[in-house]
Amino acid sequence: MSQQVVRDSRWERGLEQIQEAIRAMWSNPKFLVGTFGLLTFVIVATFAPYITPYDPFKLDVMNRAAPPSFVHPMGTDNFGRDILSRIIMGTRTSVYVGAVSVTIAAGIGVPLGIISGFYGRMLDESIMRLMDALMSFPPVLLALVIMASLGPELTNVLIALGLVYTPFFARVTRSAVLETITEDFVDAARARGESDKYLMVYEIFPNTLPPLIVQATITFAFAILSEAALSFLGMGTQPPTPSWGLMIAEGRDYLARSPWMVLAPGMAIGTVVLSLNLFGDALRDYMDPKVDASGGV
Repeated sequence: MSQQVVRDSRWERGLEQIQEAIRAMWSNPKFLVGTFGLLTFVIVATFAPYITPYDPFKLDVMNRAAPPSFVHPMGTDNFGRDILSRIIMGTRTSVYVGAVSVTIAAGIGVPLGIISGFYGRMLDESIMRLMDALMSFPPVLLALVIMASLGPELTNVLIALGLVYTPFFARVTRSAVLETITEDFVDAARARGESDKYLMVYEIFPNTLPPLIVQATITFAFAILSEAALSFLGMGTQPPTPSWGLMIAEGRDYLARSPWMVLAPGMAIGTVVLSLNLFGDALRDYMDPKVDASGGV
């Protein structure tokens, strides 16, 4: 059997595990609800400029803080901007922040986790103690410290959140590597004289994909929450860019007389995070041998 065929078979096995999980989970209510919510979320973010009923940046001082109505289903904010339009456009900000933050965190954490689990000993100890040090800080607090150093810009938010969630990917990857490295096919590859790079990339990494996908969905949800928190504190997305956290910050002074300014973006955050958590829980349920794929124990 050629090396190329062996490589392809390892990748195919990792992808087949994911495909089997998705097929088996169609009977899981959490998976169905989570998938529906995520698809809606992605579709809205993709077509946001075309489905907003009003210009989300247009000021209308004559209709400031207008309550929900047929004309403005979610009301207007303190500048007369349509809240529904701003929530729809804010979906793009959340998708962008979540996707890029997860990509940065996985891009750094996964290689560190593979190297740590593969080589072990002092290298493993050094990498894991660094990850432990980062995880000892609450994520939002650590992100605030990084933002204070870099400045309140969306690009810096992506960098900060990517670094904050790197340890989570590193630890999940290391755990998967430690389980995989003892398998017979890894020993067989060593016996063939394969290099360490080959073993890590083509033998071990494909088998870490299932738990990494679960971690990615959970981290995506946390990244959205963290971005909203940073924007609420004035260290994230800056005006006039639509952001759910920023919308809550702008509406907090009007909470008593215009609660829709806070409730609408709050519900958007809650709905998206709930969908991501349900989807991630369904994946985790399938991959945990103690839990039935349909959601029962």
